[in-house]
Amino acid sequence: MAEVSPDATLKAMPPTLAPTTIVGMDMPEIQAALGSGHPKFRAQQIYEAVYHQRVRSLDEITTIPKSLRDALPLGLPEIAKIYDSADGTRRYLLKLHDGKTVESVWMPEGERATICISSQVGCPVDCKFCLTALMGLERSLTAGEIVGQVLRVAGDQGVEPNVDRLNIVMMGQGEPLLNLPNVLKATRLLVDQRGGAIAPRRIAVSTSGIIPKIIELGQAEIRPKLAISLNASHEEQRQQIMPITRKYHLADLMDVCRAYPLKPREKIMFEYVLLKGVNDTDADAERVRKLLAKIDTVVNLIALNPGPGIPFGTPDPERVASFQAIIRKSFPCYVRKPRGLDVYAACGQLSRQEAGPFPVLA
Repeated sequence: MAEVSPDATLKAMPPTLAPTTIVGMDMPEIQAALGSGHPKFRAQQIYEAVYHQRVRSLDEITTIPKSLRDALPLGLPEIAKIYDSADGTRRYLLKLHDGKTVESVWMPEGERATICISSQVGCPVDCKFCLTALMGLERSLTAGEIVGQVLRVAGDQGVEPNVDRLNIVMMGQGEPLLNLPNVLKATRLLVDQRGGAIAPRRIAVSTSGIIPKIIELGQAEIRPKLAISLNASHEEQRQQIMPITRKYHLADLMDVCRAYPLKPREKIMFEYVLLKGVNDTDADAERVRKLLAKIDTVVNLIALNPGPGIPFGTPDPERVASFQAIIRKSFPCYVRKPRGLDVYAACGQLSRQEAGPFPVLA
């Protein structure tokens, strides 16, 4: 696949115009879609049934007339295929209105669970260690298609709003900040107590470092927590594995992160994918400590989840532990446990792969 210019990320394809559907609408939009002949409480009934009660069909809303139930399609994505991992992770292949497919991942963990959702079909950023990058970009998702992933997966899993502890991470396919208006609208629908009723602190968005959009995100009244996909300890190294750095340089990214307006008890998360023999030395760890100085942060280390066509290896556990110990001298640092490796559901693996014998790379 030809290398994608960093400038191309600024021209990410917009969402395909979708038929008018309830999922993705806020309450005023639902009211407008119903028309002036219906009382306002009808819009509220539909809004709460769709986002809070997570109905799978408008026919389940028995409090509204059948004529209204037939007036507009709900607009949830269709479950095209499910891949179940031996560790309890479930990868969903979801079919959209135009036949394109996108992936979401369900990760249970004791009394809580996480849903990893996508913001685009594919991704334009071309990180060299990520299977999704090999897809290129097909298009961005609408707010309804982003929210619809949560509604479909949570409904399939029987998750109850305000009862079950649910985290949402926009870390699936795509660069979320290149689809920021739809990401923010989806977030508003998900956190509304009459809607998705998910606490804002339980929603996070990960970016490769689109500096103008990070600034815009920080200005939003309702927004997810920020995670930065760092993955390198100096400029040259990051340019090699993340070409977007040629447009948005590492030093400038750090300046923006230091100035980012954090809310009380909020931190910026930095994610660091460890590539064997590339960015995983003790010297790299020391440089990362200096890079993140004066940033209120927590660091997540991810030993590479390999896949076909990815030219890097996974570091040994001892190397990961040594890297972590150095970072911990300055910041909280955790090693992210890989989930769903056997069904291509782990971080960086979402590329509509068929599950099968997992390739072991050197």
